[in-house]
Amino acid sequence: MSPILPRLGAIAMGTILLTAAYNRTNSASVMTEAANRFLASLTPDQRAKATFSFEDAERMHWFYVPIERKGLPLREMSPYQKHLASALLAAGLSQSGYIKAVTIMSLEDVLRIMEKDSGERRNPEKYYFSIFGTPSDAAPWGYRVEGHHVSQNYTVVNGHVVDGPSFFGANPAEVRQGPRAGLRALAAEEDLGRGLVTSLDADQQKAAIVEAKAPGDILTTNSRKAALEGQPSGLLASKMTAKQFDKLQELLSEYANNVSGQEA
Repeated sequence: MSPILPRLGAIAMGTILLTAAYNRTNSASVMTEAANRFLASLTPDQRAKATFSFEDAERMHWFYVPIERKGLPLREMSPYQKHLASALLAAGLSQSGYIKAVTIMSLEDVLRIMEKDSGERRNPEKYYFSIFGTPSDAAPWGYRVEGHHVSQNYTVVNGHVVDGPSFFGANPAEVRQGPRAGLRALAAEEDLGRGLVTSLDADQQKAAIVEAKAPGDILTTNSRKAALEGQPSGLLASKMTAKQFDKLQELLSEYANNVSGQEA
């Protein structure tokens, strides 16, 4: 038997597992309950900020930089409302994904100290919660939790959930001093990604690496079109050795495991 066939079979299985992680049924009811409990806690003014129609163009807008956003920020919530907002965030993530999210959010306080910021730009409570449509098990609806380096967008249709765009970033990538020195919010992603790239030979790296020097920002930014026009399409998994393919699977699993593991 050709050694390529088992590898292609593994690729297909990996694709199925990733799809299952992004299309979930049981999580939908948890999200609906969490969203409705959150909404019930809000004042009329807060609710006006937090809610949009499902068809609103705002549902298609996302970003990962520290800017003002539409939605209700944590800093305008009471303590009990913040707890319910956290439950809504947790409803769309696995335990490890939730830990990453709140760790990333906490890094704003590190940046506040590093940059001698007043706390207006760098604020761990400048994360905005938005709900699109009416949370239910029948009609389509969705929600977004977003701020600096966190953007989680969920759409629920007929009991199925899609998490996308789904973005985690970290600044600083590693805290270098102070009581939190050594903290790396996305350590696994960095180490697994670097391990995969360094395992490639020169020809493989030529196909896989878009730019020799790391760009200053994400090349596709927050465009709804993620393709890199005019760029190499990358290295096919079928061109990898068995060990390299295993490293790729580990990296994919790290990202897929950020979301809830409940499937239909």
